[in-house]
Amino acid sequence: MGEWILYGLVRAVVTLLQALPLRAVARVGRWGGTCAWWLDARHRRVALRNLTLVFGAEQSPAQIRALAREHFRRLGENYCCAVKTAAMTPDELRAHLQFVGTEILRSPVPGQPPPSRVIALGHFGNFELYARFGQFAPEFQCLTTYRALRQPRLNRLLMSLRERSGCLFFERRTEAAALRRAMRPTGVLLGLLADQRAGGRGLAVPLFGRNCSTSPAPALFALRYRCPLHVAVCYRTAPARWTIELGPEIPTRVHGRPRPLTDILRDMHAQFEAAIRRDPANWFWVHDRWKHPGRPERIRTGTPTAAP
Repeated sequence: MGEWILYGLVRAVVTLLQALPLRAVARVGRWGGTCAWWLDARHRRVALRNLTLVFGAEQSPAQIRALAREHFRRLGENYCCAVKTAAMTPDELRAHLQFVGTEILRSPVPGQPPPSRVIALGHFGNFELYARFGQFAPEFQCLTTYRALRQPRLNRLLMSLRERSGCLFFERRTEAAALRRAMRPTGVLLGLLADQRAGGRGLAVPLFGRNCSTSPAPALFALRYRCPLHVAVCYRTAPARWTIELGPEIPTRVHGRPRPLTDILRDMHAQFEAAIRRDPANWFWVHDRWKHPGRPERIRTGTPTAAP
């Protein structure tokens, strides 16, 4: 009964948001984020602790608090806008979304499919927009992973919104084999969110000078399938406007041999750090990123033969 009530409420909110203009949705989201700032003490404490850990030596407590409050507004804006943009066509979205640096993804040989690539993603801005790239570059099939919600009805609703993007979604705990089968040498963009803690399975990699448990999946997939590896970041440039920027390629091999995974992930974190410093309110500070320090890497010779 409780799940039905929750589903009905969420379904009503989705219907309402999708009926409003996008800029109005952004304003509603910012208002909701302000309410969450005052009501959600647990996540407020996490955000303040994380921001102090990273920027405490550079900003006053009052500045940290103002930044955290703006971050909550951005979260509300991002989540509400993600619901709205999921229902927008590529033509409707074009005025609100720009891609920068993606020209390097094109095939160097006209008429041939482009090489597949792995894209390490973070929870920046309206991060659901990453999945829309394939609609603007039809030569690519976008793939990504997700973690299913515990409530089946809510999970089906969420996936019905996401699947409109044309991206193929694979449940990370149950569909790893299907994801590996979907990988091919050309025409695939595999996007993997890699900025949240990976628990005891993650590698110890510093972020802002402090070790945190980090998923090696982007590096493993890039090595296993010999794909170039990049970082992409979604910047919120104005209310209801975003730019997704593709970073430079991260080397995964030196003289033909695989680099250590932690070295690859350090380069990934360096690009994440630059993006966070560029717009601190744009990242996901309510996640306890440094809770688990991660484990050391076991150095092995050769190329990894399996990907997670």
